Amino acid sequence: MTFTPTEYLPYDFANRRHIGPSPTEMAEMLKVVGAKDLEALIDDTLPQKIRQKAPLEFGKAMSESELLDHMRVTAGKNKVLTSLIGQGYHGTVTPPAIQRNIFENPAWYTAYTPYQPEISQGRLEALLNFQTMVSDLTGLEIANASLLDEATACAEAMTMAQRVGKSKATAFFVDENCHPQNISVMKTRAQPLGIDIIIGNPDDLDASTVFGAIFQYPGTYGHLRDFTAQIDQLHEYKAIGIISADPLSLTLLKEPGAMGADIAVGTTQRFGVPVGYGGPHAAYMATKASYARNMPGRIVGVSIDSQGNRAYRLSLQTREQHIRREKATSNVCTAQALLAVMAGFYAVFHGPDGLKGIAQSIHSKTVLLAKGLQEAGFGIEPEAFFDTITVEVGPLQSAMMKSAVDEGINLRAVGETKIGITLDERTRPEEIVSVWRAFGITDRDADQAPEYQLPDDLVRTSDYLTHPVFHMNRAETEMMRYMRRLADRDLALDRAMIPLGSCTMKLNSAAEMMPVSWREFALLHPFCPKDQAAGYAQMIEDLSAKLCDVTGYDAISMQPNSGAQGEYAGLLSIAAYHRANGDDQRNICLIPMSAHGTNPASAQMVGWKVVPVLSAANGDIDYEDFKAKVELHKDNLAGCMITYPSTHGVFEETVIDVCNIVHEAGGQVYIDGANMNAMVGLSRPGDLGGDVSHLNLHKTFCIPHGGGGPGMGPIGVKEHLIKHLPGDPNTGEGAVSAAPYGSPSLLPISWAYCLMMGGDGLTQATRVAILNANYIAKRLEGSFEILYKGPSGRVAHECIIDTRPFAESANVTVDDIAKRLSDCGFHAPTMSWPVSGTLMVEPTESETKAELDRFCDAMLGIRAEIRAIEEGTMDAANNPLKNAPHTMEDLVRDWDRPYSRETGCFPAGSFRVDKYWPPVNRVDNVWGDRNLNCTCPPMDDYVEAAE
Repeated sequence: MTFTPTEYLPYDFANRRHIGPSPTEMAEMLKVVGAKDLEALIDDTLPQKIRQKAPLEFGKAMSESELLDHMRVTAGKNKVLTSLIGQGYHGTVTPPAIQRNIFENPAWYTAYTPYQPEISQGRLEALLNFQTMVSDLTGLEIANASLLDEATACAEAMTMAQRVGKSKATAFFVDENCHPQNISVMKTRAQPLGIDIIIGNPDDLDASTVFGAIFQYPGTYGHLRDFTAQIDQLHEYKAIGIISADPLSLTLLKEPGAMGADIAVGTTQRFGVPVGYGGPHAAYMATKASYARNMPGRIVGVSIDSQGNRAYRLSLQTREQHIRREKATSNVCTAQALLAVMAGFYAVFHGPDGLKGIAQSIHSKTVLLAKGLQEAGFGIEPEAFFDTITVEVGPLQSAMMKSAVDEGINLRAVGETKIGITLDERTRPEEIVSVWRAFGITDRDADQAPEYQLPDDLVRTSDYLTHPVFHMNRAETEMMRYMRRLADRDLALDRAMIPLGSCTMKLNSAAEMMPVSWREFALLHPFCPKDQAAGYAQMIEDLSAKLCDVTGYDAISMQPNSGAQGEYAGLLSIAAYHRANGDDQRNICLIPMSAHGTNPASAQMVGWKVVPVLSAANGDIDYEDFKAKVELHKDNLAGCMITYPSTHGVFEETVIDVCNIVHEAGGQVYIDGANMNAMVGLSRPGDLGGDVSHLNLHKTFCIPHGGGGPGMGPIGVKEHLIKHLPGDPNTGEGAVSAAPYGSPSLLPISWAYCLMMGGDGLTQATRVAILNANYIAKRLEGSFEILYKGPSGRVAHECIIDTRPFAESANVTVDDIAKRLSDCGFHAPTMSWPVSGTLMVEPTESETKAELDRFCDAMLGIRAEIRAIEEGTMDAANNPLKNAPHTMEDLVRDWDRPYSRETGCFPAGSFRVDKYWPPVNRVDNVWGDRNLNCTCPPMDDYVEAAE
C-alpha cells in the first residue's frame, strides 16, 4: 500500500488549539454569512481608517513542547529560596487533593461568575463554605466571597466605614503596624476622596477626630495586642473599628468580633494558596449583619427554588455597578472565587482541629527560634507574638541578611538595624537551624518540645468551624468525591460554550495552564530580592513588549489585578497627569450611557463627576451630544471613558473624531479594553487616540475566569503617562494593589498564549471571533432581531438579540429564555445589558461550528416554543419556558404539565446521553434577599430539604 505525501503544517495545528472552526467549516460559515472570504468579512466589519498598518511580528509560533521547554528555562532563572519575609505572605502547603481537583481542574477554573445560580450550585456551596469559615474565624456575622487582596480589602473597609459610620470626621486612622502595602493602597484610595490618613500608634488614637480606624492583628513586626479599648473609644464617637487579621492566627487568638470590631479584613493566602510572587489570593471581608448591604464584593446567600428546595445564589449587590453606576459602593467586579474555593476547601480538608494544630506548630517553632536568638544575646521584640519576631542586630543587618541568603533563607530588613522573621506552615526544623547559623549560632538544634507563650487575655475561648462540613470524613476518597459532586452541579467551559457578551469565555489551554503550578513560579515571595526573580522579570518584560505591540501603547503596568482595578489605575494616572500640569480643576468625566457599570464607579473613586453621554438610535455614541458636552465642560474636562468596539458590538466610525475633540479640549481618553478580542492584530487603541487602556488578561489573553476570579487588568499608557503609573506598594506611592505585579503567577498563561499563537495566530483568532459572531447573527436572523449592526450589516465579536417583543406577544421574558437555555445545556448570554430585556452573545474564536450550531438550534427551538405560545397551541402560563430549568427530579416525579417530559427535559440543542441536569429549579431571588442567610445552613435544613 502506498500513501500520498501529506504536508504537515505545525503552524496551522498550533492555531487550531485556540481556533475552533476548521478551514472547511470556516468556508461553510462564510457562505452563510455571505462573505467571499475571511478578509472580505473583516473589511466589511472594521472601518479602514481604524485598521492598524503593520502586522504583529512575534516571531515563529511555538509548539506545545517548544513552549514548555522555553517556560522551563525561564522558570529556572527564578531562585526558590525559603522566604521568611512575612508581611502578609506566607509559605503554605496546598494539599495535593486540592491542587489536582480544584486548582488544576478545568471544571473549576473555567467556570463563570455565578450570575445564573441554577447552574452554579457547586461553586456557590464552596463559596458559602468560605464565607462560613471567615465569619466563624473573625467572630462577625456575615462575610463576602471575596476581595482581590488584603490591601484592597483594607481600602474597601476604609470607604465602607465612611459610608456606614455616623461620625462627621473626614480623617481615618491607620495603625503604624499595618503592612506597608496595605498603608500604600489605603493612601492611594484616600487621596482623591478627600480622606485624611493619620498613621500612628494605636495608643495615640483620638477617636473624636476620625470616622474610623484600622489595626493590624498581628502587626507587621509581630506585635499582638487587644484593640477592645480603642474600638470602644471609636464607638463612643460613632466611628468604625476595623481589624486586618491573619485568619490562621485566629484559631488561637481572640477574634475581632470579641474585640467589638465592626469590620474584619485580611487574606486567606496561607490557607493552601501558593504565594505566586504576589497573587492571586482571596482576600476576605466580614462585618456585622446590620452593615451587610453596604459591604462590597459578592455575597453568597441561601434561598429556595420554585419547588421550595434549598438553593444558593448571589445576594444583595450582585452587579450593583450596572444598577447604581457612579453611586455604587465599590467598583469591585472580579472576586478571587477560585482562590476562595481553594481556601474554603483547605479549611474543610483540615477542619478546626487541623487548622489549630498548624497554627500551634507555627507558633511553637517561632518561640523556639526566638529563644535561641535571645539566649545568644539578641534583642527580640515584641514580647507577645504569633509567628513573627523582629531582631535587633545593629550595624550587622546587611551582613546577616546576606548570610541568611547563603543559607537559602530570605529575611526582612526592618529599618537599618533590625531583621524581621516570619515562620509558616512550610518551616522545618532544619530551616530554624539555618536561621540560627545566619546569626552566628552554630551549637543549637531544633529538636525540642513545643512551647507556647501567647498572652492569656488574647487566647481564643470561642468555638469556630462547628458546621458539619468542617467535620466530614477527610479521607482523600471522600474529599475527592465531595469536590466532584460540587463540580458536577456546575456548568463550565469544560462542558459547553458560555456565550457571554463582553466576557470572552475562551479556551484556557492545558499547555498554558501547566506552568502556573510549577514551584519556580508558585513559591516566590513578592518582596524577595529581585535577582531571585529573573525569570519573572524576563517574562514580564517580554509580555509587556508584546502587549504594547498589540495595543499601540508605550508602557504597561501589570499591577492592577482585575479589570475594574485597571480602570481605576488608568484614571488615577490621568488625574496625576492633570495635577502635574497644574490642572487640578479637571474633574469631569464623559461616559456613554452604554458603558460598563464599573466605568462610572471607577470615575467616582478618583473623585471625578460623571457626565453621561447619550446613545444614538444605532447604539453608537451620540456624536452631537458628545461634542456639546465636551464644549460645555472643556475647562474642567478630565477625560472620557469609551469602550471599543462599542458595548453594542459595533466598530463605531467616529472613534478617532471622539478622541480628537477630547484632546483638543485638554482631556485624556480612556479606552476600555473589555472588547479587545475583536481588535488584536487588526486595530490598536493607542493608534485611535487612546491615552490609556486596560486589558482583561482573563478574557482576551486566556487567563481563566475561575468562577468569578482571578482576573488581571494591566494598563497600557502613552509615553506622557508613564511616570504616573502605579508605584511599588512596598516602597512607593500610588499603588493600587498589594503586590508590585498584581497577580503575576497568572502571567505565564498569557505569555504562553502569545508565544504559541504568534502574531499571525493572534490576528487569525480575532478574525474568527468576528466570523463566529456574524455566523450566529445570520443563523438567528429572521427569528430574532439583531439590534445593532455596522454600516455593512455586520456585527463585531458579539451581537445583541432583542427578546423584548416576546414579553408582550407571549409573556416570555429574557429570564425565561436564559433559564430555558440551561435545559439545553448552555449558560445564558449576558442578560439585559447594555439594553434591558436583551441577550448579548459572544461566541469567541474557540468554539467549533458544531457548538455554534447547537447553540443556534437551541435558540431557534426556544423561538418555536415562543411561537407556539403566541399561536395559542402552548399554554401561556404553564409551559417549558416558564417552568425552566427542569431538573432530573422533575423528570421522575408525577408529571402534570401540558407538555411532554421529552419536550420539557430534552429541548433542541441538548445532548441525549451527556445531558447537563440543573440541580435546582428556578431560584427565588426575592426570597433570598428578604431572608438573608449567608453562612452554611444548619443540618436541620439539609434534613428538611431531603424530605
